[in-house]
Amino acid sequence: MAEEKVEKKAAPKKASATKAPAKKVATKAPAVKKETTVKAATKKAAPKKATVRVTLVKSFHGRLPRHRATVSGLGLKRINHTVELEDTACVRGMINKVSYLLKVED
Repeated sequence: MAEEKVEKKAAPKKASATKAPAKKVATKAPAVKKETTVKAATKKAAPKKATVRVTLVKSFHGRLPRHRATVSGLGLKRINHTVELEDTACVRGMINKVSYLLKVED
């Protein structure tokens, strides 16, 4: 039997991208600014948002995993750690869920 040699043809090389000649960009002279009268922006005092101070008074170790997550979601890290939070319905719901671990001051 005759052995047939199979030769692989090399794929033709793609033409290398030639660099396009750099275009010269004309520099513009700085534009002269026209003077306009601008009224000073007056800042209105932002309405003060209601806040709640929450303190962790009992350890959350050994509690339900959802309660642990709620305590850390309130930003409390250790016993006697106090944080000040906005008084919203979401925060109040979290406080009610783990109220047996917290001390709340309005």
